[in-house]
Amino acid sequence: MHHFFAEPSGVEDGRIRIEGADAEHMRRVLRMRPGEELLVSDGEGRDYLCRVEKLAEGCVYVRILEEREQDGELPARLWLFQGLPKSDKMDLIVQKAVELGAWSIVPTVTKHAVVKLDKKKEETKIRRWQAIAKSAAEQAKRSRIPQVSGAMSLGKAFAFVREKKFSLCLIPYEEEQGMESMRAALEQLAPGGDVAVFIGPEGGFAQEEIREALEQGVRPVSLGRRILRTETAGLAVLSLLMMKLEGAF
Repeated sequence: MHHFFAEPSGVEDGRIRIEGADAEHMRRVLRMRPGEELLVSDGEGRDYLCRVEKLAEGCVYVRILEEREQDGELPARLWLFQGLPKSDKMDLIVQKAVELGAWSIVPTVTKHAVVKLDKKKEETKIRRWQAIAKSAAEQAKRSRIPQVSGAMSLGKAFAFVREKKFSLCLIPYEEEQGMESMRAALEQLAPGGDVAVFIGPEGGFAQEEIREALEQGVRPVSLGRRILRTETAGLAVLSLLMMKLEGAF
């Protein structure tokens, strides 16, 4: 079943109005017809089973058949603070992080990051990553579209999670020995809180960044005996957190 997002303002009197590129995709690419059923989310946690009622130029109207209980979101908010990677690796990271249930993805500027974003380039990148997040959220049948924020320095990221009183903050670190640190972190994981995962770029974190993380109460964890690439490490952590929150272990 196809899944789309609509603005909350488009939900009114038992109908939903879908506009713009999504409406044109429904008409011209999917060639949907009146009577077809689809799932529509308002981006604020409400999901609706709907039936196509009317297709017009730039706008599609669907009738709400039933409101469904939200079941595509995790019971905790997972924030991925991703050190800026090279080339187009961030596209993959955003897509897969959304599929794994991330609440928000924050591009993070670290000492060893090769990529430097000026203001114009950053705005273009954020729009692209947000579009990827939307598409991934539709595919994964999420009830909301995770936000890809503007780039943030690592120091500001540490200050942000401290100010917001995150319940758990993790930083995979290659010199952390054994898996006990990860097991302990998973045991502490609980529904209802905010969880931060800090991932370094290709060159990893500098020693002073790790020291600052420890000073800020961020917990170093091991991901095993192998060194993972930056585009793999965050997804490995998110997978473990997702499975734990959904009761797999």
